[in-house]
Amino acid sequence: MTTTQSKKGLGAVATRGAAVTFSGQIIRITVQLAGIVLLARLLSPVDYGVTTMVIAIIGVGEILRDFGLSSAAIQAKTLSAGQRGNLFWINVGIGAALTLVVAVLAVPIANFYDDDRLIAITLVLSSTFLFNGIATQYRADLNRRFRFGRLAGLEIFAQVVALGVALVLALWGWGYWALVAQQVLQALLQVLVLPFIGGWWPGLPKRGEQMKPLLTFGGGLVGAQVLNYASRNVDSLVIGRMFGAQSLGFYNRAFQLMLLPLNQINAPSTRVALPTLSRLGEQPARYAEFIAFGQTIMLNLVSFVLALSVAQAPAVIAISLGPQWGPSVPIFQILAVAGFFQAAAYSTYWVFLSQGLTTPYLWYTLATRPLVIGLIIVGSLWGVNGVAIAYAVGAALMWPVGCLWIARYSTAPVMRLFLNGLRILVVYGFAAAASFAATFAIPEEQTLVRILLGLAALVAALGLAALVFPPFRRDVMGMLSARRFFRRSAAADAPRAETLDDPETPLEER
Repeated sequence: MTTTQSKKGLGAVATRGAAVTFSGQIIRITVQLAGIVLLARLLSPVDYGVTTMVIAIIGVGEILRDFGLSSAAIQAKTLSAGQRGNLFWINVGIGAALTLVVAVLAVPIANFYDDDRLIAITLVLSSTFLFNGIATQYRADLNRRFRFGRLAGLEIFAQVVALGVALVLALWGWGYWALVAQQVLQALLQVLVLPFIGGWWPGLPKRGEQMKPLLTFGGGLVGAQVLNYASRNVDSLVIGRMFGAQSLGFYNRAFQLMLLPLNQINAPSTRVALPTLSRLGEQPARYAEFIAFGQTIMLNLVSFVLALSVAQAPAVIAISLGPQWGPSVPIFQILAVAGFFQAAAYSTYWVFLSQGLTTPYLWYTLATRPLVIGLIIVGSLWGVNGVAIAYAVGAALMWPVGCLWIARYSTAPVMRLFLNGLRILVVYGFAAAASFAATFAIPEEQTLVRILLGLAALVAALGLAALVFPPFRRDVMGMLSARRFFRRSAAADAPRAETLDDPETPLEER
């Protein structure tokens, strides 16, 4: 590593990676939102419902296909070219096997929902396991080397092309096949491009590589991920089985609209946080500062969007999906509340992975996720809204339990993380109430007026909170001075930079 590179330090790399990643996410959010708005006006709730029926079941295969090996590669202190190549072939093998298994299950899946359309949908979607298996270690390697710009560029390219094809097919009247094609094409495009931007080819599997720590990490993680997936998707399975494709379509669009800010903020946050925190594991003070600061930024961004969503749900649904999606409004409001608790709990996930606590994470999941699944099944007795409420209650319970769990096994600043989340919940709850009250008397059909006035009231309430509530004021000032925070981190890194992997140096040269 050169002297110039050493001076960059981990803080500088992290802030540059965060800037690139979030810039890319702004574009991705715009594209995804455009897709939601346009496709919702071209397709019916049934089109979304039949596609979701299949994805809710076969999606668990994506976790098995990854087997936790992408996270294992990212968090590893060192990773040789041989280890990386072996991980590649393991993921490809699992992906190919799952493609065959899911294809065989096409008829049973259709029989479960009593809908023969699902046979062809399942057969086509099964190909994504192989495509994603090929892509897994390329994506992990780009994350590990902090090549966020290349990865973001590819994701945007694939997303735009796949959306364009889906829109054309929807206009031609292909219905749910437009959504299926979008899923498959997005995965295929990434597979075709990743080897070129990654700059490496896997070669043949190699003996003698130290694979056990990586496989142990991944094996400990995959069980927890399967349970997490089941608890987060049993709602779709129950609704599709009990209430049919149309009800599932209304629920799915509300759920995906709620997930939009979560996925587009949480995912890039984790992309930057995990490799950074993994390298700070032996510096507890800096680890605590980084994770608390990262959580504050992420939660404020997510909470701002979700607070406006809860307060102005009828206008948000009417503008984003169209007036025909009115039944999604109460579902969306309930799920938006659940979204906050999911975002608050994400910092515990960072701790589990960055500190290699996969076994405690598995036990935590085994202790909590069956409860969430049970709540959702019981909630289905009260219809689709009952399922949404049960999902929100489960998310609310998972957050404090997760904090208590990591307190037993890690050195993370648990109380600080919990109080951060609690403070932000109270502030944005107040702001959401102010936004709702400001537009209460305005007719629902004046959607643009409600959105603009509700947004103004939300911002005003947050400004008032910053004035009268010093802890929140410190949050705001800290976010405004984020660049200085990372600059301080960069300076602190300079004397120790030689102990870190250089993110600009290919793995083979380290």
